[in-house]
Amino acid sequence: MSPAQPPSETSMLDEAERVRLAANNAASPSALHSLASDPAVTVRATVAMNAAVGGSLFAVLANDPDDRVRALLGRRLANLLPTLSAEDRAQLRDHAIDTLLALVNDEAVRVRLAIADVVKDMPDVPHALIQRLARDMSIAVAEPVIRLSPVLTDQDLMLLVASPPSAASVIAVARRPGLATLVATAIAECGNNEAIAALLGNRSAAICEQTLDRLIGAAAEHAQWQANLVRRPRLSPHAAKALAEIVTGQVLQELSERADLPVDLAENLARRIGPGVTAQGNAAQHDPPTLEQATSTAHHLAKSGLLTEDTLIAAARRGEARLCTALLAASAGVPAEVVDRAARLRSAKGLVSLVWRAGFSMRVAGPLQTVLARLPPDSVLHPTEHGDFPLGAEEMRWQVEFLTRIGRETPGFA
Repeated sequence: MSPAQPPSETSMLDEAERVRLAANNAASPSALHSLASDPAVTVRATVAMNAAVGGSLFAVLANDPDDRVRALLGRRLANLLPTLSAEDRAQLRDHAIDTLLALVNDEAVRVRLAIADVVKDMPDVPHALIQRLARDMSIAVAEPVIRLSPVLTDQDLMLLVASPPSAASVIAVARRPGLATLVATAIAECGNNEAIAALLGNRSAAICEQTLDRLIGAAAEHAQWQANLVRRPRLSPHAAKALAEIVTGQVLQELSERADLPVDLAENLARRIGPGVTAQGNAAQHDPPTLEQATSTAHHLAKSGLLTEDTLIAAARRGEARLCTALLAASAGVPAEVVDRAARLRSAKGLVSLVWRAGFSMRVAGPLQTVLARLPPDSVLHPTEHGDFPLGAEEMRWQVEFLTRIGRETPGFA
């Protein structure tokens, strides 16, 4: 008969006690090794999060049968990477990187996603690891890495466009901030119409004039490109005139409102669009309403419950600046002179702040900056990635107070 094995230091503990021991950074290596193979997933998950765990235990946990444990380990190791640069920790760094390289090939999306979420914008990450994540078949894993990782080179992006794991991969490249001309040209030539639309909507993408002209030439057959082309930060006179031959309706109205149009084209578009329509739906008079008349209309709409975001946006798209001024003033509870002051100062921050004060969303702010302040597209303030205001509440409150106060204190702005 073989001699009885001595009990391990964890075998007599209940699950709650084992979890507490697994979380203890001072636990002995033998105890942690035992707990890394514990039958309870909660215990193994706690070991994966223990900062004292390293070396060979990484491999044990990376092969855990539960993907939740592997995901926790992947997230922890990814967060550990930036701290492992000292020479005396080179061995631990190698273990961590080898384990991560194994985990980014894990069959569970949960594991790969956990790692991608941490490293997506880290500068000091192994190139091979980022390349693998960027080429992941799950776009949920690949997309944030493609858009944000500073480790990816233009050559990496070109390869993603040339041989994408999925069509969505090219769209993610097209949305990457600061896209280089070489990559933008490759996307324009790839034949992925949705990716091209995303490229044209990427205001920071460097699209050369020749490529832009070619896309404008094809835009008559691709309506989804047209609005994004009109909203590009800069359009050459040639490009603007070519677009004017293609676009219609609301997009034509947006084109006509650009401040950088050649004078002859602006006049031609004004004739094509013709007189607008008032908020009540009647044909507009040749002479625009006075500010007093517009204010009366705004108060009437407010009392009728019709002073909405859509009403204001519609007035902006018709180019009715005085009505926009009155509608915004009535909604924000300020004199019309305050809105007019922000417009004359060409203050994007001021107009955005008044939109906030009115209780409207950033959906209203873009058209108003163009119509009231005549700002070119590259000077307009845009919403955040989540559609929120780009300014803090305190700053917007100050902007409104400043615009109100400057009229009282400075005669030239009264």
